[in-house]
Amino acid sequence: MNQWGLTDRGNVRAQNQDYFTIVRFSPEHALAVVCDGMGGAKSGNVPSRLATDVFIREVKRTWNASLDDDALRRMLVDAVELANRAVYEHAQLSEDFSGMGTTLVAAFVKTDLAIAVNVGDSRAYLLREQGVTRITEDHSVVQLMVRRGEITEEEARTYPGKNLITRAVGTEPRVSCDVFTLRVAPGDAILLCSDGLSNLLTDQELLFEVVHAVHKEQCCQHLIEIAKDRGAPDNITAVLMLI
Repeated sequence: MNQWGLTDRGNVRAQNQDYFTIVRFSPEHALAVVCDGMGGAKSGNVPSRLATDVFIREVKRTWNASLDDDALRRMLVDAVELANRAVYEHAQLSEDFSGMGTTLVAAFVKTDLAIAVNVGDSRAYLLREQGVTRITEDHSVVQLMVRRGEITEEEARTYPGKNLITRAVGTEPRVSCDVFTLRVAPGDAILLCSDGLSNLLTDQELLFEVVHAVHKEQCCQHLIEIAKDRGAPDNITAVLMLI
């Protein structure tokens, strides 16, 4: 099992408010998290870095190789809740931090099992030769419209206000994350990314670039280069976990 990650501020933003971390607990156990911060220039990357650091610290404190699947899910949910509390409390310290928050998507892989959690519109994908599966569902206004049948997935890609999210880490005292459990096999890949990537590449393009890459360790760099060639108005982060 191998993991790689990369982040870039893109072509327009002066600051990179994305943040990611990869932790390998053992040859069979790994964790990755991607956060996409919001809150303006004064907040900088404070919410994304803080949420990532608290999330990782809690998982490191809790994890041991004997945890069963339910305990692993609880571990990740608890880590999200602690990250939310840390960002929310930090936002109360100064007007400069008022209203700041971040998305969060994470995946924990244990041999043939993957557990993903998300808040906001950063995504997790499962990529294999048979096709691409979007593991997570965006917590966004346009995704609600898609679910209600008001617009199509294709229309959602360019719909006005598509960056408006309905849930974030740190904007309220409590937050609810979604949890997904799936079986994985050797050769499968899990991609975590911020919307700076998923807004510019379709699911099928992500699948093609990862599955057909000869050098998987260069995938994140290549995906970011494609996004930058297409304008990259937002920060871009990609993390690839190869089973």
